[in-house]
Amino acid sequence: YLPEVAEGRAELDSFDVVEGLVIKGGIEVEVLNATSLHGGLVASFPMPSITAKVVVEALISHWSEVGLPAYAQFDNDTVFQGPHQHPDVVGRVMRLCLSLGVTPVFAPPREMGFQALVENFNGRWQTKVWNRFHHDSLDALRERSARYIKAARDRSANRIETAPKRHPFPKRWRLDLQRHPTGQIVFLRRTSDTGRATVLGHTFKIDSTWLHRLVRAEVDL
Repeated sequence: YLPEVAEGRAELDSFDVVEGLVIKGGIEVEVLNATSLHGGLVASFPMPSITAKVVVEALISHWSEVGLPAYAQFDNDTVFQGPHQHPDVVGRVMRLCLSLGVTPVFAPPREMGFQALVENFNGRWQTKVWNRFHHDSLDALRERSARYIKAARDRSANRIETAPKRHPFPKRWRLDLQRHPTGQIVFLRRTSDTGRATVLGHTFKIDSTWLHRLVRAEVDL
Protein backbone atom coordinates (compact mmCIF):
# COMPACT_ATOMS: atom_id res chain seq x y z
CA TYR A 1 0.00 0.00 0.00
CA LEU A 2 3.12 2.23 0.03
CA PRO A 3 4.95 1.48 -3.24
CA GLU A 4 8.11 3.42 -2.33
CA VAL A 5 8.43 1.43 0.89
CA ALA A 6 7.60 -1.89 -0.77
CA GLU A 7 10.30 -1.28 -3.39
CA GLY A 8 12.91 -0.43 -0.75
CA ARG A 9 13.22 3.22 -1.80
CA ALA A 10 11.78 4.73 1.40
CA GLU A 11 11.81 3.90 5.11
CA LEU A 12 8.79 3.52 7.37
CA ASP A 13 8.79 3.80 11.17
CA SER A 14 5.99 2.03 13.06
CA PHE A 15 4.88 3.15 16.52
CA ASP A 16 2.76 1.46 19.18
CA VAL A 17 2.04 1.63 22.91
CA VAL A 18 2.44 -1.13 25.52
CA GLU A 19 -0.08 -0.63 28.31
CA GLY A 20 -0.96 -2.25 31.61
CA LEU A 21 2.53 -2.55 33.12
CA VAL A 22 2.93 -2.01 36.87
CA ILE A 23 6.22 -1.80 38.75
CA LYS A 24 6.22 -3.31 42.22
CA GLY A 25 4.76 -0.75 44.57
CA GLY A 26 1.96 0.23 42.21
CA ILE A 27 3.89 2.44 39.77
CA GLU A 28 2.00 2.27 36.46
CA VAL A 29 4.03 2.36 33.28
CA GLU A 30 3.24 2.69 29.59
CA VAL A 31 5.81 2.30 26.84
CA LEU A 32 5.99 3.92 23.41
CA ASN A 33 7.89 1.57 21.10
CA ALA A 34 9.18 2.12 17.58
CA THR A 35 10.91 0.12 14.88
CA SER A 36 11.71 0.76 11.23
CA LEU A 37 10.67 -1.63 8.49
CA HIS A 38 13.87 -1.97 6.48
CA GLY A 39 16.54 -1.08 9.02
CA GLY A 40 15.08 -2.61 12.15
CA LEU A 41 16.02 0.60 13.96
CA VAL A 42 14.29 0.34 17.34
CA ALA A 43 13.49 2.80 20.11
CA SER A 44 11.60 2.59 23.41
CA PHE A 45 10.23 5.24 25.74
CA PRO A 46 8.89 4.02 29.13
CA MET A 47 6.69 6.71 30.72
CA PRO A 48 4.13 7.06 33.51
CA SER A 49 1.44 7.54 30.86
CA ILE A 50 1.31 8.08 27.12
CA THR A 51 -0.33 11.27 25.87
CA ALA A 52 -0.16 13.03 22.52
CA LYS A 53 2.16 15.62 24.06
CA VAL A 54 4.73 13.09 25.27
CA VAL A 55 4.51 11.15 21.99
CA VAL A 56 5.44 14.35 20.15
CA GLU A 57 8.36 14.88 22.52
CA ALA A 58 9.52 11.27 22.06
CA LEU A 59 9.30 11.45 18.26
CA ILE A 60 11.29 14.68 18.20
CA SER A 61 13.94 13.10 20.44
CA HIS A 62 14.09 9.92 18.34
CA TRP A 63 14.11 11.56 14.92
CA SER A 64 16.58 14.27 15.89
CA GLU A 65 18.96 11.43 16.83
CA VAL A 66 18.47 9.02 13.91
CA GLY A 67 16.95 11.12 11.13
CA LEU A 68 13.53 11.23 9.51
CA PRO A 69 11.77 8.38 7.69
CA ALA A 70 9.55 9.00 4.68
CA TYR A 71 6.53 7.50 6.48
CA ALA A 72 5.39 6.97 10.08
CA GLN A 73 2.67 4.40 10.75
CA PHE A 74 0.30 4.33 13.73
CA ASP A 75 -2.88 2.66 14.87
CA ASN A 76 -6.04 4.73 15.32
CA ASP A 77 -5.69 5.53 19.01
CA THR A 78 -6.60 9.13 19.79
CA VAL A 79 -3.08 9.58 21.18
CA PHE A 80 -1.82 9.35 17.60
CA GLN A 81 -4.77 10.49 15.52
CA GLY A 82 -6.45 13.07 17.73
CA PRO A 83 -10.06 13.17 18.97
CA HIS A 84 -12.55 11.16 16.93
CA GLN A 85 -15.74 12.95 17.96
CA HIS A 86 -15.24 15.94 15.65
CA PRO A 87 -14.63 15.90 11.87
CA ASP A 88 -11.47 17.25 10.26
CA VAL A 89 -9.38 17.14 13.44
CA VAL A 90 -5.67 16.85 12.68
CA GLY A 91 -4.02 15.90 15.98
CA ARG A 92 -0.66 17.12 17.21
CA VAL A 93 1.18 13.90 16.29
CA MET A 94 -0.04 14.25 12.70
CA ARG A 95 0.89 17.92 12.73
CA LEU A 96 4.38 17.07 13.93
CA CYS A 97 4.85 14.54 11.12
CA LEU A 98 3.56 16.91 8.47
CA SER A 99 5.70 19.79 9.66
CA LEU A 100 8.78 17.58 9.29
CA GLY A 101 7.82 16.24 5.87
CA VAL A 102 6.98 12.78 7.19
CA THR A 103 3.77 11.22 5.82
CA PRO A 104 1.61 9.77 8.63
CA VAL A 105 -0.11 6.47 7.83
CA PHE A 106 -2.97 4.98 9.85
CA ALA A 107 -3.60 1.24 9.84
CA PRO A 108 -7.13 -0.14 9.36
CA PRO A 109 -9.10 -0.20 12.62
CA ARG A 110 -9.46 -3.57 14.33
CA GLU A 111 -7.37 -5.47 11.77
CA MET A 112 -4.38 -7.60 12.61
CA GLY A 113 -1.15 -7.62 10.66
CA PHE A 114 -0.58 -4.04 9.61
CA GLN A 115 1.20 -3.21 12.87
CA ALA A 116 2.78 -6.66 13.24
CA LEU A 117 6.30 -5.27 12.91
CA VAL A 118 6.13 -3.06 15.98
CA GLU A 119 3.85 -5.47 17.85
CA ASN A 120 6.52 -8.14 17.46
CA PHE A 121 9.04 -5.71 18.87
CA ASN A 122 6.67 -5.04 21.78
CA GLY A 123 6.84 -8.74 22.56
CA ARG A 124 10.63 -8.85 22.35
CA TRP A 125 10.95 -5.77 24.57
CA GLN A 126 8.69 -7.31 27.20
CA THR A 127 10.62 -10.60 27.08
CA LYS A 128 14.10 -9.06 27.16
CA VAL A 129 13.48 -6.08 29.43
CA TRP A 130 10.22 -6.22 31.38
CA ASN A 131 10.00 -9.93 32.22
CA ARG A 132 13.68 -10.75 32.63
CA PHE A 133 14.66 -8.16 35.25
CA HIS A 134 13.37 -6.65 38.46
CA HIS A 135 12.84 -2.89 38.28
CA ASP A 136 12.72 -0.81 41.45
CA SER A 137 11.65 2.40 39.70
CA LEU A 138 10.79 3.96 36.39
CA ASP A 139 14.33 5.30 36.11
CA ALA A 140 15.72 1.78 36.59
CA LEU A 141 13.39 0.49 33.87
CA ARG A 142 14.47 3.27 31.53
CA GLU A 143 18.12 2.45 32.13
CA ARG A 144 17.60 -1.25 31.46
CA SER A 145 15.54 -0.47 28.36
CA ALA A 146 18.23 1.88 27.03
CA ARG A 147 20.83 -0.90 27.36
CA TYR A 148 18.62 -3.28 25.41
CA ILE A 149 17.95 -0.70 22.68
CA LYS A 150 21.67 -0.07 22.26
CA ALA A 151 22.38 -3.80 22.03
CA ALA A 152 19.56 -4.30 19.53
CA ARG A 153 20.84 -1.45 17.36
CA ASP A 154 24.36 -2.85 17.50
CA ARG A 155 23.09 -6.22 16.28
CA SER A 156 21.21 -4.53 13.45
CA ALA A 157 24.03 -2.14 12.50
CA ASN A 158 24.57 -3.56 9.00
CA ARG A 159 20.84 -3.65 8.30
CA ILE A 160 20.43 -0.07 9.54
CA GLU A 161 23.35 1.07 7.40
CA THR A 162 21.92 -0.42 4.20
CA ALA A 163 18.30 0.68 4.79
CA PRO A 164 16.77 3.47 2.70
CA LYS A 165 18.32 6.81 3.56
CA ARG A 166 16.76 8.78 6.39
CA HIS A 167 16.48 12.54 6.02
CA PRO A 168 18.37 14.94 8.32
CA PHE A 169 16.36 16.54 11.09
CA PRO A 170 16.02 20.21 10.12
CA LYS A 171 18.11 22.77 11.96
CA ARG A 172 16.36 25.65 13.74
CA TRP A 173 13.03 23.84 13.32
CA ARG A 174 10.20 24.58 15.73
CA LEU A 175 6.79 22.96 15.94
CA ASP A 176 3.94 25.44 15.52
CA LEU A 177 0.70 23.65 16.39
CA GLN A 178 -1.34 26.70 15.35
CA ARG A 179 -0.02 26.68 11.80
CA HIS A 180 -2.29 25.21 9.14
CA PRO A 181 -0.87 21.76 8.32
CA THR A 182 0.18 20.92 4.78
CA GLY A 183 1.08 17.63 3.19
CA GLN A 184 -0.59 14.24 2.87
CA ILE A 185 -2.08 11.78 5.37
CA VAL A 186 -2.72 8.16 4.37
CA PHE A 187 -5.62 6.22 5.90
CA LEU A 188 -6.04 2.50 5.23
CA ARG A 189 -9.70 1.58 5.55
CA ARG A 190 -11.92 -1.45 5.00
CA THR A 191 -15.16 -0.65 3.17
CA SER A 192 -18.45 -1.66 4.74
CA ASP A 193 -21.13 -3.94 3.28
CA THR A 194 -22.54 -0.84 1.60
CA GLY A 195 -19.20 0.22 0.14
CA ARG A 196 -18.58 3.05 2.58
CA ALA A 197 -15.50 4.14 4.51
CA THR A 198 -14.91 6.84 7.11
CA VAL A 199 -11.92 9.19 7.22
CA LEU A 200 -11.50 12.18 9.57
CA GLY A 201 -15.16 12.03 10.53
CA HIS A 202 -16.45 11.96 6.94
CA THR A 203 -18.09 8.91 5.37
CA PHE A 204 -17.78 8.44 1.63
CA LYS A 205 -19.14 5.82 -0.75
CA ILE A 206 -16.94 3.81 -3.08
CA ASP A 207 -17.92 1.82 -6.17
CA SER A 208 -19.96 -1.27 -5.23
CA THR A 209 -17.26 -3.57 -6.61
CA TRP A 210 -15.15 -2.55 -3.60
CA LEU A 211 -17.43 -3.97 -0.90
CA HIS A 212 -15.34 -5.19 2.07
CA ARG A 213 -12.15 -4.28 0.21
CA LEU A 214 -9.19 -2.44 1.66
CA VAL A 215 -8.76 1.08 0.30
CA ARG A 216 -6.02 3.67 0.65
CA ALA A 217 -7.53 7.08 1.30
CA GLU A 218 -5.19 10.03 0.79
CA VAL A 219 -6.00 13.34 2.44
CA ASP A 220 -4.13 16.30 0.96
CA LEU A 221 -4.02 19.32 3.23
